[in-house]
Order: sequence, then structure tokens, then C-alpha cells
Amino acid sequence: MASGHRQPDRQLAGIATSGVVLSTLRQAADLDYRLTVLADGCLDADPEVHRVLLEKVFPRQAEVTTIAAWTGSL
Repeated sequence: MASGHRQPDRQLAGIATSGVVLSTLRQAADLDYRLTVLADGCLDADPEVHRVLLEKVFPRQAEVTTIAAWTGSL
């Protein structure tokens, strides 16, 4: 249900990467938010799932960066 109008930027972090972060990213991307995932602000019980999400899945719908890099860009 994309509106065609970009929404404000949103930064995502949280526990668990495969739970709340993933579901929030999908919903926000569907709503046309510009997203940044703060990789070092996320954690998952399964390190391999965490890695795959951050390196392969999330970059398709969001910028993935560190907290320091994001704050440095402000």
C-alpha cells in the first residue's frame, strides 16, 4: 500500500533483529519511510540470522550503518 509520497526518515534498532526490527522494517518500508538500520544497536539470539539480515536482507529496503556513522552524518 505504498502511497508514492516519501515519509520522514526513521532509524531502527532493537532486540531482536529477527523479530521487532525485521517486522518494523517491513511495515515502515511498505509505508514508504526512508529507513536506516543501526546495526550495532541491534541484537539477535542467533548470530547467523543477525548477520544475514544485516548484510543481505535489510539493505534491500534500508541503509544499514553504525550508530557512530549515523550520528556523524547529522
